[in-house]
Amino acid sequence: MLIDGKKIAQNIYESVATRVEKLSFKPIFCDVLVGEDPASKQYVAMKARVAEKVGIEFLHAEFASNIQEDELIQNIIELSRRQNLCGLIVQLPLPAHFNRTRVLNSISPQVDVDCLSSNNLDLFYSGKASMLPPTPAAVLAVLDTVLENPNGKTFVVVGQGELVGKPVSYLLEARGYKVKRVVEATENPESVVKTGDVVISATGKPQFITASWIQPGAIVIDAGTAENAGSIVGDVETSSVSFVASYLSPTPGGVGPVTVAKLLENVVNVAEKLA
Repeated sequence: MLIDGKKIAQNIYESVATRVEKLSFKPIFCDVLVGEDPASKQYVAMKARVAEKVGIEFLHAEFASNIQEDELIQNIIELSRRQNLCGLIVQLPLPAHFNRTRVLNSISPQVDVDCLSSNNLDLFYSGKASMLPPTPAAVLAVLDTVLENPNGKTFVVVGQGELVGKPVSYLLEARGYKVKRVVEATENPESVVKTGDVVISATGKPQFITASWIQPGAIVIDAGTAENAGSIVGDVETSSVSFVASYLSPTPGGVGPVTVAKLLENVVNVAEKLA
């Protein structure tokens, strides 16, 4: 059965909208875009539409790709000080010549709703974070809609990238789950993945995981994205895996919509602390 991420996201949006209505001010969410990447521009526009629907003011700060790094950082610092600002993110990926860590660390931790600054990552991995990175939080939100009993189950996380695989593994282990990690150097990755009662993949390799990798009845969460022949696809070959898995969260339409919802949920979390 395919998991409908849009439906899960809609439930979160309804909760966010209700919480925003109770605030004494309209929270502002700022998305900083550097350069002209078409996919990034499309993603920013989509977040703008959703934010406005739930009552959050969207501030789009766009800069040319040839802006000096110090100038970009100064702009981010100034934006972070804006009254009623409750969330600021830098759209990734940045153009290659920027120091990503330095740019992300210029965001005030209080409004870093992507939770990617060094300060907020340290809080996250020490179990002290007040909010969770949106994509890992979305993965768990999707999983929780179909996972009835985790006891004794094996969780396999394919890929250990900083944005998804690594933090997802941490969150699962924090719940006390048994987690196996699959990385580039893992020998016989297919055999490891096949031990998973729950498989979460975030490699960015298009349709990397096929039905032969999945044990019958497993829950499969596809958190990878890649471009293939002009279309966005995931790590998982949906056409074959859907016949083997009990539940499959596909790409697109699975984790992606929930990630945006979790991002805006973080914005309202910040707003409620300011209220």
